[in-house]
Amino acid sequence: MNEESEADIQRVSELLDVSVDSINKALNAKWVKKDSFVPIKKISRSNEELKNQLLEIKGVKISKAEERVYPLAEAASHLIGYIQNVTAEDIEKNLDKGYTTTSVIGKAGLEKQFEDRLKGKDGKEIYIETENETRKELLAKEEVQNGETIQLTIDANLQVNLYNELKDNKGLFVVMHPKTGELLALVSTPSYDNNQFIYGMSTEKWKELSENENTPMVARYTKSYSPGSTFKPITAAIGLSSGKLSKEDTFDYEGLSWQKNSSWGDYFITTLTAYNSPKNIRNAIIHSDNIFFAQAALKIGAETFTKELQKMGFGENLNLNLGLSKSQISNNGELKKEVALADSGYGQGQILVNPVHMASIYSAFVNNGNMIKPYLEYKENKNPEYLREEVFIPEVANIVKENLIQVIENPEGTATDMKINGITLAGKTGTAELKVSKEEETNTLGWFNLITIDENTDKQYIIISMVEDARELGGSHYLIKKLMTIWEH
Repeated sequence: MNEESEADIQRVSELLDVSVDSINKALNAKWVKKDSFVPIKKISRSNEELKNQLLEIKGVKISKAEERVYPLAEAASHLIGYIQNVTAEDIEKNLDKGYTTTSVIGKAGLEKQFEDRLKGKDGKEIYIETENETRKELLAKEEVQNGETIQLTIDANLQVNLYNELKDNKGLFVVMHPKTGELLALVSTPSYDNNQFIYGMSTEKWKELSENENTPMVARYTKSYSPGSTFKPITAAIGLSSGKLSKEDTFDYEGLSWQKNSSWGDYFITTLTAYNSPKNIRNAIIHSDNIFFAQAALKIGAETFTKELQKMGFGENLNLNLGLSKSQISNNGELKKEVALADSGYGQGQILVNPVHMASIYSAFVNNGNMIKPYLEYKENKNPEYLREEVFIPEVANIVKENLIQVIENPEGTATDMKINGITLAGKTGTAELKVSKEEETNTLGWFNLITIDENTDKQYIIISMVEDARELGGSHYLIKKLMTIWEH
């Protein structure tokens, strides 16, 4: 290095985001001699600009190292996770698994979930050697065992494309094949670069990530949310399958607000669009009519409504090994009040749905009422497994599917901007308003759920998409613009 190296060290500090104190501490370690190579930080081998800037500084050397690399970086960080050096606590918890102080261990995502299969085992030799360190006799040997190679169902191009579409927002995409259950994309935004955990992350950077109000470390597709109007097809299917409703049933009301009677006090259910056609299931789905589905839930009744949702897995751990939150009917699992039941009918109230679970439920509309089981680890045999069978009668599943097609195809549908000539799609828009009180709204979630109906296209998808702060963005239609890019690639 230059004799006066302070400015150079400051430049290295800026380029590597490592404090000057840390660099000086490393350079002044007892073992360091004048010609020693002192490692400061790992960087990506592909970052040519940074490497060139560093090599302009006298005394800087770059050596190659074999390390974990996450090629999709931010686009798949929540899914893949990351590894870190083991802690004393990790070793204590895994005493019989061969970890040493130099081991690494999966700390998040699939790195953590598949840790036992990915880690492999170190090789060992026990031998006798002479005084001059010449090996004399090998007593025992254990070969190195590499970890497994695990292949996922994720379509990397689709994952990256969808991430790039939503990376500046708070939201998610879940994409599943409707006939096999293969999970093709699991996207959460905003995100973080999991490679930073390999290169070495400063305390300041970790604090910035972990305390960020937009929660970039949270995998949103693992959480459960108020589904808004995307829940209406489920209410319709429950009513039809249970016999509490028929497709010919109509309700009689006018205007954009309604309450059952004066016992509801000042509480009214409101809807956004008036229409002149009969108030039946078909038209209520096409126009996304809150009032119709509130009345439908009341006619179905709390007992049947709750029982049918439990049949779909509400309130249960789905055991899909993805760390998913449970979907819930209400905070206590019951719907004792009329208003709570009515609100649940159109996806408000206390009902919460996990997006991966929602994808499975929607798959029943194209699988004769059977919910496909989502899976993430690739397998050659793509014969479907079912998460739940016969949750809807096949005829009912077909009725709801045809109505969802009309949400896009019918000129009065709420998702006509998703129409693609030559391809049949079905969809449902949704908005969920999250409130602390009647007066104060905290957030608006925009939803759009999409199903490929046309079996002649190679883009066979069920897509569950959500964006937060949706009112300012344009709600479901903001997501539709993003999804249209799939058919443009």
